[in-house]
Amino acid sequence: MTTLIKVDPLNPNEGILRKAAQTIKEGGVVAFPTETVYGLGADCFNISAVLKIFQIKNRPADNPLIIHIYDKKQLEELVEGDIEQNSYVMDVFWPGPVTFIFRKKANVPREVTGGLETVAIRMPSHPVAQVFLRLSGTPVAAPSANLSGKPSPTRAEHVIADLYGSVDVIIDGGETPLGLESTIVDLSRDYPVLLRPGPATIEEIKKIVPNLYIPDFLLKKENEPVKPLAPGMAYRHYAPDKPLILVINEKKLDEVLSKHPDSPIICPEEMSDRFYGRKTIIMGKLREPFTIAQNLFHVLREVDSLNAESVIVIGLEPQGILFSVMNRLKKAASEVID
Repeated sequence: MTTLIKVDPLNPNEGILRKAAQTIKEGGVVAFPTETVYGLGADCFNISAVLKIFQIKNRPADNPLIIHIYDKKQLEELVEGDIEQNSYVMDVFWPGPVTFIFRKKANVPREVTGGLETVAIRMPSHPVAQVFLRLSGTPVAAPSANLSGKPSPTRAEHVIADLYGSVDVIIDGGETPLGLESTIVDLSRDYPVLLRPGPATIEEIKKIVPNLYIPDFLLKKENEPVKPLAPGMAYRHYAPDKPLILVINEKKLDEVLSKHPDSPIICPEEMSDRFYGRKTIIMGKLREPFTIAQNLFHVLREVDSLNAESVIVIGLEPQGILFSVMNRLKKAASEVID
């Protein structure tokens, strides 16, 4: 039986959240909001609880989880080596939507890290997440609170649709503000490496980490590594059940439209008048690109409710936050026209 808990996202009631935190302490699994997406959390040191996450989500065992903390002091029980050498980077981006990868201590279960000797950690800024993590009293391992492969949940209703009856508690903290999973930066190597783009853009990260390396697989010059190096890699993600056709090459758009005359179009508000006579789904505004990021997964979830055999989504210029959006769309698409 799943317990639903509703809280004010800005001023959460500690008494209510204490019940959810107790579930973590007892080895249960709790879905909770962050500023990025909803997470599905368990005590990272409780292996049986962690394994519940993989079972509930049908998640591959080699796909690592992110550990969520509320205080930098918690790194001492998770991270091997000198934490202070990267302290200035963490101070800029924590709390916030950036996950850092470190060498792990031996006590961090390999079930959490997908068998890797590194661990992914983040400190969320969402008020509900901060209070919930503090009351839980332990670092919480949490991937997104959805069935593996499906669009990540940005509203409690998404979590309910996927996981109600499978998890112990769902905390409803409203819509998540940012709408994309965290940016992931690997600090375990000789130089910092971007492994997943997210709400903190490449441009923002490079201001603080000018030697940030962008791997070729993110620039689509080569395929992703076969074994995931961080959460969200090496598997198809965010995909609706219906075919999603991503059109990057605008010169081929007319050909795609004629081939799929009844397919609805997903596009920004500014482009919608180009598709007169077609059903269009607005994903946000180009002049306010973070609205596209915030709405993306909700729009992808709407695809399967449409009376259509397939859906066409218009590619966007991969700059700033839209680089992260395009990263997600390429993973969600069943066909990419470039």
